[in-house]
Amino acid sequence: MRNATVILIHANDDCRPLEVELGLLNGVLASLGGQSVPLSIASRLQPAPRLAIFHAACCPQWPEALRSLKAMWRDTPLIGILREETISSRSARDALSGDLSDFLCEPVRGAELRARIERWLDLLTSRDEQPDMLAFKARHQLDSLLGDNEVFVQALRRIPLLAASDATVLIHGETGTGKELVARALHYSGRRRNGPFVPCNCGALPDHLFENELFGHAAGAYTDARGEQKGLLAIANGGTLFLDEIDSLSLSGQVKLLRLLQDKEYRPLGSSQLHHADVRIMAATNVKLADLVAKKAFREDLFHRLNVLQLNLPPLRERLSDVAALAQEFLRRFSSQLNRAGLRFSEGALQALESYQWPGNVRELESVVQRTAILSKSCVIEATDLELPENKGSVVARVAFEQAKRQVIGGFERSYLVRLLSELGGNISRVARQAGKDRRTIQRLLRKYSLVAANYRQ
Repeated sequence: MRNATVILIHANDDCRPLEVELGLLNGVLASLGGQSVPLSIASRLQPAPRLAIFHAACCPQWPEALRSLKAMWRDTPLIGILREETISSRSARDALSGDLSDFLCEPVRGAELRARIERWLDLLTSRDEQPDMLAFKARHQLDSLLGDNEVFVQALRRIPLLAASDATVLIHGETGTGKELVARALHYSGRRRNGPFVPCNCGALPDHLFENELFGHAAGAYTDARGEQKGLLAIANGGTLFLDEIDSLSLSGQVKLLRLLQDKEYRPLGSSQLHHADVRIMAATNVKLADLVAKKAFREDLFHRLNVLQLNLPPLRERLSDVAALAQEFLRRFSSQLNRAGLRFSEGALQALESYQWPGNVRELESVVQRTAILSKSCVIEATDLELPENKGSVVARVAFEQAKRQVIGGFERSYLVRLLSELGGNISRVARQAGKDRRTIQRLLRKYSLVAANYRQ
Protein backbone atom coordinates (compact mmCIF):
# COMPACT_ATOMS: atom_id res chain seq x y z
CA MET A 1 0.00 0.00 0.00
CA ARG A 2 1.12 3.54 -0.67
CA ASN A 3 2.97 5.35 2.03
CA ALA A 4 0.11 7.83 2.43
CA THR A 5 -2.19 9.24 5.12
CA VAL A 6 -5.88 9.66 4.33
CA ILE A 7 -8.11 11.22 6.96
CA LEU A 8 -11.84 11.76 7.15
CA ILE A 9 -13.06 14.88 8.91
CA HIS A 10 -16.69 14.97 9.98
CA ALA A 11 -18.88 16.45 12.67
CA ASN A 12 -21.20 13.59 13.73
CA ASP A 13 -21.71 9.84 13.62
CA ASP A 14 -23.62 9.90 10.33
CA CYS A 15 -20.30 9.55 8.52
CA ARG A 16 -19.21 6.26 10.08
CA PRO A 17 -19.96 4.18 6.95
CA LEU A 18 -17.52 6.34 5.00
CA GLU A 19 -14.76 5.57 7.48
CA VAL A 20 -15.33 1.85 6.92
CA GLU A 21 -15.19 2.39 3.16
CA LEU A 22 -11.95 4.32 3.39
CA GLY A 23 -10.47 1.64 5.61
CA LEU A 24 -10.39 -0.65 2.60
CA LEU A 25 -7.57 1.55 1.27
CA ASN A 26 -5.42 0.83 4.32
CA GLY A 27 -4.89 4.57 4.82
CA VAL A 28 -4.43 6.12 8.24
CA LEU A 29 -7.81 7.52 9.26
CA ALA A 30 -8.87 9.87 12.00
CA SER A 31 -12.53 9.80 12.98
CA LEU A 32 -13.43 13.21 14.42
CA GLY A 33 -16.63 14.37 16.13
CA GLY A 34 -18.21 17.68 17.08
CA GLN A 35 -18.63 20.82 15.01
CA SER A 36 -15.51 22.57 16.31
CA VAL A 37 -13.36 19.42 16.37
CA PRO A 38 -12.02 19.42 12.82
CA LEU A 39 -9.98 22.60 13.17
CA SER A 40 -8.76 22.00 16.72
CA ILE A 41 -7.69 18.43 16.00
CA ALA A 42 -6.29 19.31 12.58
CA SER A 43 -4.00 21.93 14.10
CA ARG A 44 -2.31 19.15 16.09
CA LEU A 45 -1.77 16.81 13.15
CA GLN A 46 1.94 16.62 12.36
CA PRO A 47 2.83 16.24 9.59
CA ALA A 48 -0.16 17.41 7.59
CA PRO A 49 -2.25 14.59 6.08
CA ARG A 50 -1.51 13.40 2.60
CA LEU A 51 -5.15 13.64 1.53
CA ALA A 52 -8.19 14.85 3.47
CA ILE A 53 -11.86 13.99 3.00
CA PHE A 54 -14.04 16.69 4.50
CA HIS A 55 -17.69 15.69 5.03
CA ALA A 56 -19.01 19.21 4.60
CA ALA A 57 -22.60 17.97 4.63
CA CYS A 58 -22.16 17.16 8.33
CA CYS A 59 -20.92 20.65 9.19
CA PRO A 60 -23.38 23.59 9.00
CA GLN A 61 -20.56 26.15 8.83
CA TRP A 62 -18.53 24.14 6.34
CA PRO A 63 -17.34 27.01 4.07
CA GLU A 64 -15.64 28.76 7.02
CA ALA A 65 -14.21 25.50 8.33
CA LEU A 66 -12.95 24.63 4.87
CA ARG A 67 -11.14 27.95 4.48
CA SER A 68 -9.40 27.42 7.82
CA LEU A 69 -8.35 23.90 6.84
CA LYS A 70 -6.99 25.06 3.51
CA ALA A 71 -5.04 27.88 5.16
CA MET A 72 -3.49 25.32 7.50
CA TRP A 73 -2.86 22.59 4.90
CA ARG A 74 -1.86 24.49 1.78
CA ASP A 75 -0.34 21.45 0.06
CA THR A 76 -2.99 18.92 1.10
CA PRO A 77 -5.75 18.20 -1.45
CA LEU A 78 -9.20 18.46 0.13
CA ILE A 79 -12.06 16.36 -1.22
CA GLY A 80 -15.47 17.57 -0.10
CA ILE A 81 -18.64 15.54 0.38
CA LEU A 82 -21.57 17.88 -0.22
CA ARG A 83 -25.33 17.83 -0.41
CA GLU A 84 -26.33 18.54 -4.00
CA GLU A 85 -28.84 21.21 -3.04
CA THR A 86 -26.06 23.30 -1.41
CA ILE A 87 -23.88 23.47 -4.54
CA SER A 88 -25.77 26.38 -6.07
CA SER A 89 -25.13 28.65 -3.07
CA ARG A 90 -22.58 31.47 -3.36
CA SER A 91 -20.43 30.08 -0.53
CA ALA A 92 -20.37 26.70 -2.25
CA ARG A 93 -19.32 28.26 -5.57
CA ASP A 94 -16.48 30.10 -3.85
CA ALA A 95 -15.28 26.92 -2.16
CA LEU A 96 -15.52 24.84 -5.31
CA SER A 97 -13.51 27.38 -7.27
CA GLY A 98 -10.75 27.70 -4.70
CA ASP A 99 -10.47 25.64 -1.52
CA LEU A 100 -11.77 22.23 -2.61
CA SER A 101 -9.60 20.14 -4.92
CA ASP A 102 -12.47 17.77 -5.71
CA PHE A 103 -15.91 16.87 -4.39
CA LEU A 104 -18.60 14.20 -4.30
CA CYS A 105 -22.35 14.60 -3.81
CA GLU A 106 -24.41 12.64 -1.34
CA PRO A 107 -25.32 9.86 -1.38
CA VAL A 108 -21.75 8.67 -1.83
CA ARG A 109 -21.23 5.35 -3.56
CA GLY A 110 -18.40 3.39 -2.01
CA ALA A 111 -16.82 2.32 -5.29
CA GLU A 112 -16.80 5.85 -6.63
CA LEU A 113 -15.28 7.25 -3.44
CA ARG A 114 -12.60 4.56 -3.40
CA ALA A 115 -11.76 5.18 -7.07
CA ARG A 116 -11.57 8.93 -6.52
CA ILE A 117 -9.11 8.55 -3.65
CA GLU A 118 -7.04 6.05 -5.65
CA ARG A 119 -6.77 8.61 -8.45
CA TRP A 120 -5.66 11.40 -6.11
CA LEU A 121 -3.08 9.23 -4.38
CA ASP A 122 -1.74 8.13 -7.77
CA LEU A 123 -1.46 11.79 -8.77
CA LEU A 124 0.38 12.66 -5.57
CA THR A 125 2.74 9.71 -6.01
CA SER A 126 3.43 10.84 -9.58
CA ARG A 127 4.37 14.30 -8.32
CA ASP A 128 6.70 12.76 -5.75
CA GLU A 129 8.54 10.93 -8.52
CA GLN A 130 9.31 14.31 -10.09
CA PRO A 131 9.77 16.40 -6.91
CA ASP A 132 11.39 19.33 -8.67
CA MET A 133 8.94 19.67 -11.57
CA LEU A 134 6.45 21.97 -9.86
CA ALA A 135 9.27 24.17 -8.56
CA PHE A 136 10.85 24.11 -12.03
CA LYS A 137 7.61 25.33 -13.63
CA ALA A 138 7.16 28.04 -11.02
CA ARG A 139 10.77 29.22 -11.33
CA HIS A 140 10.52 29.54 -15.11
CA GLN A 141 6.90 30.78 -15.23
CA LEU A 142 5.62 27.64 -16.95
CA ASP A 143 2.62 27.01 -14.68
CA SER A 144 0.20 27.38 -17.62
CA LEU A 145 1.78 24.35 -19.35
CA LEU A 146 -0.07 21.51 -17.67
CA GLY A 147 1.23 17.94 -17.71
CA ASP A 148 3.87 15.77 -16.11
CA ASN A 149 4.14 13.03 -18.72
CA GLU A 150 7.82 12.23 -19.31
CA VAL A 151 7.71 13.11 -23.03
CA PHE A 152 6.10 16.48 -22.33
CA VAL A 153 8.41 17.21 -19.39
CA GLN A 154 11.45 16.67 -21.61
CA ALA A 155 10.15 19.38 -23.96
CA LEU A 156 9.46 21.74 -21.05
CA ARG A 157 12.98 21.36 -19.70
CA ARG A 158 14.34 22.78 -22.97
CA ILE A 159 12.42 26.03 -22.59
CA PRO A 160 14.77 27.78 -20.11
CA LEU A 161 17.76 26.80 -22.27
CA LEU A 162 16.16 28.17 -25.42
CA ALA A 163 14.86 31.27 -23.63
CA ALA A 164 18.37 32.31 -22.58
CA SER A 165 19.35 33.02 -26.20
CA ASP A 166 18.17 35.44 -28.88
CA ALA A 167 18.59 32.87 -31.68
CA THR A 168 15.62 31.95 -33.84
CA VAL A 169 13.46 29.06 -32.63
CA LEU A 170 11.41 26.65 -34.72
CA ILE A 171 8.57 25.01 -32.80
CA HIS A 172 7.11 21.87 -34.35
CA GLY A 173 3.91 20.20 -33.29
CA GLU A 174 0.59 19.00 -34.63
CA THR A 175 -2.35 21.40 -34.73
CA GLY A 176 -3.66 22.02 -31.23
CA THR A 177 -0.55 21.00 -29.26
CA GLY A 178 0.01 24.49 -27.83
CA LYS A 179 2.76 25.94 -30.00
CA GLU A 180 1.82 29.58 -29.35
CA LEU A 181 1.52 28.90 -25.62
CA VAL A 182 5.06 27.53 -25.63
CA ALA A 183 6.29 30.48 -27.69
CA ARG A 184 4.84 32.83 -25.09
CA ALA A 185 6.56 30.83 -22.34
CA LEU A 186 9.85 31.19 -24.20
CA HIS A 187 9.33 34.94 -24.54
CA TYR A 188 8.35 35.57 -20.92
CA SER A 189 11.18 33.37 -19.64
CA GLY A 190 13.85 35.28 -21.59
CA ARG A 191 15.54 38.65 -21.37
CA ARG A 192 12.93 40.21 -23.71
CA ARG A 193 10.11 39.48 -21.27
CA ASN A 194 9.40 43.21 -20.77
CA GLY A 195 9.04 43.74 -24.50
CA PRO A 196 5.95 42.90 -26.60
CA PHE A 197 5.03 39.42 -27.81
CA VAL A 198 3.47 39.83 -31.27
CA PRO A 199 1.88 36.78 -32.94
CA CYS A 200 1.31 36.61 -36.69
CA ASN A 201 -0.53 33.81 -38.51
CA CYS A 202 1.21 33.53 -41.87
CA GLY A 203 -1.60 31.36 -43.21
CA ALA A 204 -4.09 34.20 -42.75
CA LEU A 205 -2.05 36.75 -44.74
CA PRO A 206 -2.48 37.02 -48.53
CA ASP A 207 0.88 37.06 -50.28
CA HIS A 208 0.49 40.63 -51.53
CA LEU A 209 -0.09 41.90 -47.96
CA PHE A 210 2.74 40.06 -46.23
CA GLU A 211 5.42 42.67 -46.88
CA ASN A 212 3.15 45.52 -45.79
CA GLU A 213 2.13 43.68 -42.59
CA LEU A 214 5.70 42.76 -41.73
CA PHE A 215 7.54 45.97 -42.65
CA GLY A 216 4.81 48.62 -42.63
CA HIS A 217 4.69 51.52 -45.10
CA ALA A 218 5.46 55.21 -45.42
CA ALA A 219 2.88 57.85 -46.32
CA GLY A 220 2.15 57.76 -50.05
CA ALA A 221 3.67 54.33 -50.56
CA TYR A 222 0.62 53.34 -52.59
CA THR A 223 -2.89 54.54 -53.33
CA ASP A 224 -4.84 55.32 -50.13
CA ALA A 225 -1.63 55.16 -48.03
CA ARG A 226 -2.31 58.60 -46.57
CA GLY A 227 -0.23 58.11 -43.45
CA GLU A 228 2.63 56.07 -42.10
CA GLN A 229 1.78 52.63 -40.74
CA LYS A 230 3.99 50.56 -38.49
CA GLY A 231 4.60 46.96 -39.42
CA LEU A 232 4.73 43.99 -37.07
CA LEU A 233 8.51 44.33 -36.76
CA ALA A 234 8.20 47.88 -35.41
CA ILE A 235 5.37 46.85 -33.08
CA ALA A 236 7.47 43.95 -31.77
CA ASN A 237 10.58 46.12 -31.29
CA GLY A 238 12.48 44.99 -28.19
CA GLY A 239 10.38 41.85 -27.97
CA THR A 240 9.42 38.76 -29.95
CA LEU A 241 7.72 38.24 -33.32
CA PHE A 242 6.02 34.84 -33.49
CA LEU A 243 5.33 33.57 -37.02
CA ASP A 244 2.79 30.76 -36.84
CA GLU A 245 2.12 28.41 -39.77
CA ILE A 246 5.42 29.46 -41.33
CA ASP A 247 5.05 26.62 -43.84
CA SER A 248 2.20 28.51 -45.55
CA LEU A 249 4.48 31.44 -46.47
CA SER A 250 4.86 31.87 -50.22
CA LEU A 251 8.29 31.63 -51.89
CA SER A 252 8.19 35.40 -52.40
CA GLY A 253 7.49 35.95 -48.71
CA GLN A 254 10.24 33.49 -47.79
CA VAL A 255 12.79 35.59 -49.70
CA LYS A 256 11.79 38.73 -47.78
CA LEU A 257 11.94 36.93 -44.44
CA LEU A 258 15.33 35.40 -45.27
CA ARG A 259 16.85 38.81 -45.96
CA LEU A 260 15.49 40.10 -42.65
CA LEU A 261 17.07 37.20 -40.75
CA GLN A 262 20.37 37.68 -42.54
CA ASP A 263 20.72 41.46 -42.28
CA LYS A 264 18.57 42.29 -39.21
CA GLU A 265 17.39 45.29 -41.22
CA TYR A 266 14.29 46.14 -43.22
CA ARG A 267 12.84 49.00 -45.25
CA PRO A 268 9.12 49.91 -44.96
CA LEU A 269 7.24 50.10 -48.25
CA GLY A 270 7.75 53.46 -49.93
CA SER A 271 10.58 54.45 -47.58
CA SER A 272 14.27 54.96 -48.36
CA GLN A 273 15.30 54.56 -44.74
CA LEU A 274 16.59 51.27 -43.31
CA HIS A 275 15.36 50.23 -39.87
CA HIS A 276 17.16 47.91 -37.45
CA ALA A 277 15.05 44.92 -36.39
CA ASP A 278 15.53 44.53 -32.64
CA VAL A 279 13.32 41.47 -32.36
CA ARG A 280 13.65 37.77 -31.71
CA ILE A 281 11.99 35.61 -34.35
CA MET A 282 10.13 32.45 -33.40
CA ALA A 283 8.31 30.32 -35.95
CA ALA A 284 5.96 27.36 -35.68
CA THR A 285 4.74 24.69 -38.05
CA ASN A 286 2.62 21.55 -37.96
CA VAL A 287 4.43 19.93 -40.89
CA LYS A 288 8.01 18.80 -41.35
CA LEU A 289 9.75 21.68 -43.11
CA ALA A 290 12.56 19.33 -44.17
CA ASP A 291 10.01 17.47 -46.31
CA LEU A 292 8.90 20.74 -47.91
CA VAL A 293 12.54 21.60 -48.59
CA ALA A 294 12.97 18.27 -50.38
CA LYS A 295 9.90 19.08 -52.52
CA LYS A 296 11.28 22.57 -53.32
CA ALA A 297 8.25 24.09 -51.57
CA PHE A 298 10.34 25.77 -48.86
CA ARG A 299 13.70 27.45 -49.17
CA GLU A 300 16.51 25.40 -47.66
CA ASP A 301 18.50 28.49 -46.63
CA LEU A 302 15.49 29.91 -44.78
CA PHE A 303 14.88 26.56 -43.11
CA HIS A 304 18.39 26.57 -41.66
CA ARG A 305 18.00 30.20 -40.55
CA LEU A 306 14.82 29.33 -38.68
CA ASN A 307 15.98 26.00 -37.33
CA VAL A 308 18.88 27.28 -35.22
CA LEU A 309 17.03 26.11 -32.10
CA GLN A 310 14.12 23.71 -32.23
CA LEU A 311 11.45 22.44 -29.90
CA ASN A 312 9.20 19.49 -30.71
CA LEU A 313 5.85 19.20 -28.91
CA PRO A 314 4.35 15.72 -28.54
CA PRO A 315 0.75 15.09 -29.63
CA LEU A 316 -1.75 14.44 -26.86
CA ARG A 317 -2.09 10.76 -27.82
CA GLU A 318 1.55 10.30 -26.74
CA ARG A 319 0.84 11.72 -23.27
CA LEU A 320 -2.60 10.38 -22.42
CA SER A 321 -1.67 10.35 -18.73
CA ASP A 322 -1.99 14.16 -18.83
CA VAL A 323 -5.55 14.15 -20.20
CA ALA A 324 -7.31 13.98 -16.83
CA ALA A 325 -5.39 16.94 -15.38
CA LEU A 326 -5.97 19.01 -18.53
CA ALA A 327 -9.67 18.15 -18.62
CA GLN A 328 -10.11 19.01 -14.93
CA GLU A 329 -8.44 22.39 -15.44
CA PHE A 330 -10.58 23.18 -18.49
CA LEU A 331 -13.71 22.15 -16.59
CA ARG A 332 -12.76 24.37 -13.64
CA ARG A 333 -12.28 27.31 -16.00
CA PHE A 334 -15.50 26.83 -17.99
CA SER A 335 -17.68 26.05 -14.97
CA SER A 336 -16.51 29.35 -13.47
CA GLN A 337 -17.24 31.26 -16.68
CA LEU A 338 -20.69 29.65 -16.97
CA ASN A 339 -21.45 30.12 -13.26
CA ARG A 340 -21.98 26.36 -12.95
CA ALA A 341 -20.09 25.55 -9.77
CA GLY A 342 -20.05 21.86 -8.95
CA LEU A 343 -19.50 20.38 -12.40
CA ARG A 344 -17.25 17.33 -12.25
CA PHE A 345 -16.35 14.22 -14.25
CA SER A 346 -17.37 10.75 -13.20
CA GLU A 347 -14.71 8.04 -13.19
CA GLY A 348 -16.25 6.62 -16.35
CA ALA A 349 -15.98 9.99 -18.08
CA LEU A 350 -12.33 10.37 -17.13
CA GLN A 351 -11.57 6.88 -18.41
CA ALA A 352 -13.33 7.69 -21.68
CA LEU A 353 -11.28 10.88 -22.06
CA GLU A 354 -8.07 8.95 -21.41
CA SER A 355 -8.97 6.24 -23.93
CA TYR A 356 -9.64 8.60 -26.84
CA GLN A 357 -6.77 9.32 -29.27
CA TRP A 358 -7.38 13.10 -29.60
CA PRO A 359 -6.46 13.78 -33.26
CA GLY A 360 -7.11 17.49 -32.56
CA ASN A 361 -4.86 17.37 -29.48
CA VAL A 362 -5.28 19.76 -26.55
CA ARG A 363 -7.44 22.15 -28.57
CA GLU A 364 -9.94 19.36 -29.29
CA LEU A 365 -9.95 18.35 -25.61
CA GLU A 366 -10.65 21.94 -24.59
CA SER A 367 -13.54 22.17 -27.09
CA VAL A 368 -15.06 18.89 -25.87
CA VAL A 369 -14.92 20.03 -22.24
CA GLN A 370 -16.41 23.44 -23.11
CA ARG A 371 -19.27 21.88 -25.06
CA THR A 372 -19.97 19.40 -22.28
CA ALA A 373 -19.91 22.09 -19.60
CA ILE A 374 -22.50 24.07 -21.57
CA LEU A 375 -24.83 21.18 -22.42
CA SER A 376 -24.55 18.92 -19.38
CA LYS A 377 -27.84 18.71 -17.46
CA SER A 378 -26.29 17.25 -14.31
CA CYS A 379 -23.41 18.32 -12.10
CA VAL A 380 -21.84 14.90 -12.74
CA ILE A 381 -20.57 14.50 -16.31
CA GLU A 382 -20.82 10.91 -17.53
CA ALA A 383 -18.99 9.32 -20.45
CA THR A 384 -22.08 9.54 -22.66
CA ASP A 385 -22.28 13.31 -22.09
CA LEU A 386 -18.89 13.78 -23.79
CA GLU A 387 -20.20 12.74 -27.21
CA LEU A 388 -16.75 11.61 -28.29
CA PRO A 389 -16.45 10.36 -31.88
CA GLU A 390 -15.29 6.83 -32.45
CA ASN A 391 -11.57 6.37 -33.07
CA LYS A 392 -11.57 5.68 -36.80
CA GLY A 393 -8.75 4.07 -38.71
CA SER A 394 -5.55 2.59 -37.41
CA VAL A 395 -3.33 5.07 -35.66
CA VAL A 396 -0.43 2.65 -35.94
CA ALA A 397 -0.64 2.70 -39.73
CA ARG A 398 0.02 6.44 -39.78
CA VAL A 399 3.05 6.67 -37.51
CA ALA A 400 6.76 5.93 -37.70
CA PHE A 401 8.20 2.51 -36.83
CA GLU A 402 9.47 3.41 -33.35
CA GLN A 403 6.20 5.04 -32.34
CA ALA A 404 4.21 2.11 -33.71
CA LYS A 405 6.46 -0.24 -31.77
CA ARG A 406 5.81 1.71 -28.55
CA GLN A 407 2.06 1.53 -29.16
CA VAL A 408 2.14 -2.23 -29.69
CA ILE A 409 4.21 -2.72 -26.52
CA GLY A 410 1.87 -0.38 -24.69
CA GLY A 411 -1.14 -2.37 -25.82
CA PHE A 412 0.43 -5.58 -24.52
CA GLU A 413 1.39 -4.01 -21.16
CA ARG A 414 -2.09 -2.61 -20.65
CA SER A 415 -3.94 -5.83 -21.53
CA TYR A 416 -1.51 -7.81 -19.34
CA LEU A 417 -2.20 -5.53 -16.38
CA VAL A 418 -5.96 -5.64 -16.93
CA ARG A 419 -5.89 -9.44 -16.93
CA LEU A 420 -3.86 -9.63 -13.72
CA LEU A 421 -5.99 -7.00 -11.99
CA SER A 422 -9.15 -8.91 -12.94
CA GLU A 423 -7.78 -12.27 -11.81
CA LEU A 424 -6.29 -10.97 -8.56
CA GLY A 425 -9.11 -8.65 -7.54
CA GLY A 426 -7.14 -5.44 -7.91
CA ASN A 427 -4.58 -6.42 -5.26
CA ILE A 428 -1.47 -4.48 -6.31
CA SER A 429 0.89 -6.53 -4.13
CA ARG A 430 -0.27 -9.80 -5.71
CA VAL A 431 -0.12 -8.27 -9.18
CA ALA A 432 3.47 -7.18 -8.55
CA ARG A 433 4.49 -10.65 -7.35
CA GLN A 434 2.78 -12.36 -10.29
CA ALA A 435 4.43 -9.99 -12.79
CA GLY A 436 7.84 -10.23 -11.14
CA LYS A 437 7.96 -6.44 -10.62
CA ASP A 438 8.12 -4.25 -7.54
CA ARG A 439 5.03 -2.35 -6.37
CA ARG A 440 6.43 1.01 -7.43
CA THR A 441 6.84 -0.17 -11.02
CA ILE A 442 3.31 -1.58 -11.10
CA GLN A 443 1.87 1.66 -9.73
CA ARG A 444 3.76 3.64 -12.35
CA LEU A 445 2.37 1.39 -15.11
CA LEU A 446 -1.16 1.71 -13.74
CA ARG A 447 -0.87 5.49 -13.92
CA LYS A 448 0.65 5.29 -17.40
CA TYR A 449 -2.33 3.35 -18.72
CA SER A 450 -4.97 5.11 -16.58
CA LEU A 451 -5.91 1.94 -14.73
CA VAL A 452 -7.48 2.19 -11.26
CA ALA A 453 -6.89 -0.93 -9.17
CA ALA A 454 -10.00 -0.22 -7.05
CA ASN A 455 -12.23 -0.78 -10.07
CA TYR A 456 -11.19 -4.46 -10.10
CA ARG A 457 -11.89 -5.14 -6.43
CA GLN A 458 -14.99 -7.11 -5.60
